Amino acid sequence: MGHSTTATLSSRFNRVKAELESACREAGRAADSVQLIAVSKTRSADEVAELASLGQRDFAENYVQEALEKITALPGRNLCWHFIGPIQSNKSRDIASHFAWVHSVDRDRIARRLNDQRPDGLPPLNVCIQVNIDDEDSKSGISPEQVPALAALITTLPRLRLRGLMAIPRPDSADRGASAFRRLAMTLSSLGNTMPGLDTLSMGMSDDFDVAIREGATHIRIGTALFGPRPAKP
Repeated sequence: MGHSTTATLSSRFNRVKAELESACREAGRAADSVQLIAVSKTRSADEVAELASLGQRDFAENYVQEALEKITALPGRNLCWHFIGPIQSNKSRDIASHFAWVHSVDRDRIARRLNDQRPDGLPPLNVCIQVNIDDEDSKSGISPEQVPALAALITTLPRLRLRGLMAIPRPDSADRGASAFRRLAMTLSSLGNTMPGLDTLSMGMSDDFDVAIREGATHIRIGTALFGPRPAKP
């Protein structure tokens, strides 16, 4: 696991927050209308703890096993954990039990499993539907046309709370994802006509979050801009 010194982490954290505020200002939005989620996959529990000590509360993970190690290593810190990776059926119980948010729901069966496996003592699980906004074979998610049907199912499941949509645009687009972000925002907007209360556009990462904020992002998922380059895979 790579390791960042607290000073570097602190300066990166402050830089990202300043860029977030600046992007909000340019978009005519309040800075607190965008939630910063720190993507901590491949990072150590120590690094998560350091960032938490600087005031970061929301952390996102892609791999269940790795996430559980950190979640159990960092109890009592009032952190909010988001799952953002592809969901395997055999991992749904752990996700339903340990996370507050799941951004990557993309099929009926997974939605039903998360609902059935959400422990009674916990509030409903906040979920976003993952949309494959650029129709890429390599990405999870459903087409915008399939969103209403999955959304309708999720709203019938009492242990889930549908919050909105998530997408990861293709990295090589000429407009840095702007048109993809706009399509996602329009998809949420039309969904909102029949389902008031949806409030989440989970979109934008280290390279394009300023564009995502301009197009209406409410949650940006930032990894390398906070933690530095990812350690090479062994």
